[in-house]
Amino acid sequence: MKTILACIPTEREFRPLIDASLSLAKTFGARLDAVAVGYETSSVGLAVDGGAAMAAVFEIERKRASSRAKAVLSIAEVEAQKVGVACCCMPMAAVPYEADIALSALARLRDMTIALQPENDLDTFDNALPQEILFGSGAPVLFVPYTHQGPLKLDRIGIAWDGSRLAARAVRDALPLLRHAHKITIVSVNDTDSAHASADALKMYLSDRELESAIIRTIAAPADIQPTLLSIAADEGLDLFVMGGYGHSRLRERILGGVTREMFASMTIPTLMSH
Repeated sequence: MKTILACIPTEREFRPLIDASLSLAKTFGARLDAVAVGYETSSVGLAVDGGAAMAAVFEIERKRASSRAKAVLSIAEVEAQKVGVACCCMPMAAVPYEADIALSALARLRDMTIALQPENDLDTFDNALPQEILFGSGAPVLFVPYTHQGPLKLDRIGIAWDGSRLAARAVRDALPLLRHAHKITIVSVNDTDSAHASADALKMYLSDRELESAIIRTIAAPADIQPTLLSIAADEGLDLFVMGGYGHSRLRERILGGVTREMFASMTIPTLMSH
């Protein structure tokens, strides 16, 4: 892993993400590209249509947004220097739609993106941006719980396995992390009927890459899958989960899969998702 994109929030608590991002970059000797978006409430179209007065208001708003982004990144830069991590800071001022497009494009040519778990009780654009990156970039996103403290641990990693395309993609994307784990646990809920994509087949796939793993099998109703995963994570002392991120867009409204939606709502450990 050579490059990591850290999506640092400007409207929420950002310390959990900075700490996790720096520790991940330090572990892999990777460059950290830290981006923060100061959100604008005006658009360029309004500035042009409104004449000189509106253009002046727009410029003030853009400068304020840019200042918010730079202030957050200045902290990330100082912390990166303390731990010896190469950090490239990219402040951005944009309306939310522009930010979605820009950060998704940035993530496509980074090995991994790290972002903060959405906090549904807060009305902020920072909540929606990481999900848009997951579904719009084609790259893996490591979500850090907003309650997370300290460096990121990779000793015990769990894989939520259902034999699907997205789960398989998540496993491949997570291989650099899995190679750092001391224990890998395959959590198979309602194992697939296909022997070629079963939990046993995944165990063999990992073994071929000199990664030993154990399997936990269980059965759960669809509504109980996410609580079951978190319960196993707690019982096994997992540091991180790997899973597919399910969802699609319907007229620009993000429709999340049930387990993915519930994981965003009540994430207890860092979770890598791929779509």
